[in-house]
Amino acid sequence: MGKRELDIFQAALGLEDPWFIAESRFDVEAKRLDIDISFAPDARFDCPCCGEAGCRVYDARPLTWRHLDFWQHTTYLNARVPRVRCDACGVKKVRVPWAREGSGFTLLFEGHVMTLVRDMPVAPAARMVREHDTRLWRIIRHYVDDARAADDHGGLCRAAFDETSANGEQDFVSLFVDLDLKKVLFVADGKDSATVGAFAEDLTAHGGDPAAVAEVCIDMSSAFIKGTAEHLPQAEITFDKFHAVKIVNEAVDKVRRAEVKSRPELTRSRYAWLKNTSNLTAGQRDTIDSLSRRNLKTARAYQIRLTFQEFYQQPSREEGERFLKKWYFWATHSRLQPMIDAAKTIKRHWNGIVRWHDTHIANGILEGINSLVQAAKAKARGYRTLRNLKAMIYLIAGKLDILAST
Repeated sequence: MGKRELDIFQAALGLEDPWFIAESRFDVEAKRLDIDISFAPDARFDCPCCGEAGCRVYDARPLTWRHLDFWQHTTYLNARVPRVRCDACGVKKVRVPWAREGSGFTLLFEGHVMTLVRDMPVAPAARMVREHDTRLWRIIRHYVDDARAADDHGGLCRAAFDETSANGEQDFVSLFVDLDLKKVLFVADGKDSATVGAFAEDLTAHGGDPAAVAEVCIDMSSAFIKGTAEHLPQAEITFDKFHAVKIVNEAVDKVRRAEVKSRPELTRSRYAWLKNTSNLTAGQRDTIDSLSRRNLKTARAYQIRLTFQEFYQQPSREEGERFLKKWYFWATHSRLQPMIDAAKTIKRHWNGIVRWHDTHIANGILEGINSLVQAAKAKARGYRTLRNLKAMIYLIAGKLDILAST
């Protein structure tokens, strides 16, 4: 390859003195391009530890890095990387400008990978760049960890947390979200009270203060309630309204399942009873209207559920609490055991449910993030390790400044 072509490669790689391209070799059969980088014999380098300028070269060792393909040919950079003798630090290896320490890839290659995996599963991205996905996961975890280390959580005062399934029905991770910035701050293994403790420790490590967290939105998990009391001592709890409605909704389904044994007309009507009237299809609306005229227990339970949702439409906390008291009396005197049990669950969590009228916070943001996570899992057909899953959650929902690391 002539000098002009070598100069083009040098410009494309952004090499500056004392580095220069010495040679390039192309293997036609392997479709592989090797570019050899060298430095002047009399070159001197700064100490990579203390920065002392003009250190003499002690020796040099050959290293190779995978680079972005040129003309669809696999490309590698090869260089003898010098070690310098520093009077203060001893013999130290120089940092090369085209790759990070310890990586077998160039910075440009890694930047390309990080761009790809934001929008597509890692396995097809690995096929696209012709590398094993295990090596790509190492890149992803490195940049996610670096970006997280630099992330500042000092302004956190309102948080939401919830669990989501990981790899199978037995594995869970808990997501901790900043409600104001709408970003995942922390992902913990499991779903017990210790996850809140782990979050508090991580918050402190990132410049936040657990005592400054004034509001949290959670489901009615006893583990999260306990963890909040122990590790976020100043936080007031608002129970997520979608989880509260879900509890009453599930009670309606229990009533239907018990009644369908004696009332076969309820067969195949399950999903109609689980919807709000505004979401019913024309056929489902006809079904509800028809069945509601037959003095069914399920129809009564459905009306109790619809009325419970009106609690969230009340104009103030005072009116909301008065409304909820009347609803509670109705539900507990309905002679429908699942509805009675649901009402008693609401009673046990009364303050956190009524508090919604003070805060108007809910886990809708977290549910949206959870949908992104589950969609990513589905596209990737799962992740082999929790470590990989957590890295992907941070990447797609952590709003990390990955570019600062690449």
